Amino acid sequence: MTTTSGTTGRSPRTSWGREHLANLYSLFVLSMIMNDAPDESDVLTRALTAVGTLGPCRAEAAYLTLDNGLTRTPADWPHTPHLDAQVRRLGGRGGPVTVPDREWGWSLALRSTADAIGHLVVSAPSQPTDDEYFLVQVLAQQTAAALTQAMARRTERDRAQRLRQLSDDRAVTNARLTTSVSELEHQRSVHEMLSDASANDDGVQGIAEALHRLTGYPVAIEDRFGNLRAWAGPGRPDPYPKPEATPHEELLQDAARRQRPVRVAEQVIALAQHRGEVLGTVALIDPEAGSGEEERFALDYASTALALELAHLRNLAEVELRLRRELVDDLITGTDDASAYARAAAVGHDLHGPHYLAAVQWTGRPADDTFVQAVGRSAAGLRMRSLLARLSGMAVLVLQGRPQAKALHEAVGRELGSPTGSIGVGGRCDTPSEIPRSFQEALRALEVRQRSQSPHGATTFDELGLYRILGPGGGYREVEQFVREWLGPLLDYDAAHHSELVQTLSQYFECGGNYDATAAALAIHRSTLRYRLQRIREVSGSDLGDVDSRLNLHVATRVWKVLGGRP
Repeated sequence: MTTTSGTTGRSPRTSWGREHLANLYSLFVLSMIMNDAPDESDVLTRALTAVGTLGPCRAEAAYLTLDNGLTRTPADWPHTPHLDAQVRRLGGRGGPVTVPDREWGWSLALRSTADAIGHLVVSAPSQPTDDEYFLVQVLAQQTAAALTQAMARRTERDRAQRLRQLSDDRAVTNARLTTSVSELEHQRSVHEMLSDASANDDGVQGIAEALHRLTGYPVAIEDRFGNLRAWAGPGRPDPYPKPEATPHEELLQDAARRQRPVRVAEQVIALAQHRGEVLGTVALIDPEAGSGEEERFALDYASTALALELAHLRNLAEVELRLRRELVDDLITGTDDASAYARAAAVGHDLHGPHYLAAVQWTGRPADDTFVQAVGRSAAGLRMRSLLARLSGMAVLVLQGRPQAKALHEAVGRELGSPTGSIGVGGRCDTPSEIPRSFQEALRALEVRQRSQSPHGATTFDELGLYRILGPGGGYREVEQFVREWLGPLLDYDAAHHSELVQTLSQYFECGGNYDATAAALAIHRSTLRYRLQRIREVSGSDLGDVDSRLNLHVATRVWKVLGGRP
């Protein structure tokens, strides 16, 4: 499209006119191409490429006016830092610029109506003619028009994109609102159902059944020791497994640290905690691991309801226990029958009919609440109706009906994990006024059991026989004098020679005078036994063959054992 001198057979004027029209036509075609360009960068690229086809001019750079100022476009066009500052100083107007090694340089302002939208910078080795400059101006105008359309299309695309984004955001928001409404509805139903279970006094079983209806999973509620309190749904194990104490305690501690429901084997477990103390657990039986957030929310809410229920039950139990303890204290010290009957009825116990007092102590176990509660659970497990209290380092039971003393000892031993305890049971009392006497008898039976050669077990006052003449804690001087009268020389001899003549004599009487049985019990030879018996005759001066002497010595040795075998 360059302008040249005339051709043979054509006048210069005719040749110029045809070339000028060809250039204008090329610009028209370029204008249509640029109007269809996808973006501003493509428009300017085509304009920069077309500059060199219109005459002696060369494209130096192109700029777009954006929000942050002038930006050289396209980005891959050769860098021209010497032009950037000059174009910015023009402030959106056209004007001359200096281009190295070029005589003429010009920045053509690209405008859309009254707004500057960019610059097209060109240069030439010399001042271009008016016709050549005219073509560059037309190119700049067409470029500005194409940029305006490209910007309008971009604006439309951006608007459409924003509309699509808004539509998508609205859809997401609506979906979230729908989910939130569904979650709130579920949470409301959880709250209402579990609140109703608590308000209707359905207790722990009601909470289990409500959670089962909410989730569809079987539900197990245990106390903190792993004992089943309630079950709802199918598949209840029979018998229900009791976990080992140490692993179960570690599980509770781990769950308490996580402060959320945890999966353990086929269960999802939540703790029922009140003021930092674990009172029990509630679990969904979920072997397929199909429970989701809704089920876990219901489980978590159920654990809160369970904690409140268990704390309430414990408070009631503590109040009742306090009332029972105060009642037992008054019964032991003595109170009128009418008051005793009324107070016992208030705590759910019928004092009418025969009752027995039992005193319980365990070696190495303080008589704290844990111990007293273990004794109470053991009695309840044997279906013994009782009033329970803690008194002077022991648990005291007021038992309705004749107690199974041996079975009670075995039950307490299982509960505490140790058989090393003693139980004394007093005689029958038919009215509350007789309870102090039965209590003293229970203490006497307890002391006899603890001073015996088999201190761990149960003894009733009715079984004491001769020992009934002895009171607990000593203080019977006549009895001690009787022992001293018959066993004094032997006791002194044993103390001086570190021998066991009194023990040998006691075992001899207990074995009915049988040499073989006595020697075996003492783990000595028959000849050693004969020697000891001879020394007993010599030291005591008593004839073991005499009936009266034999009876008195036998009684003395038994009393000596009750007194603890002390000198």
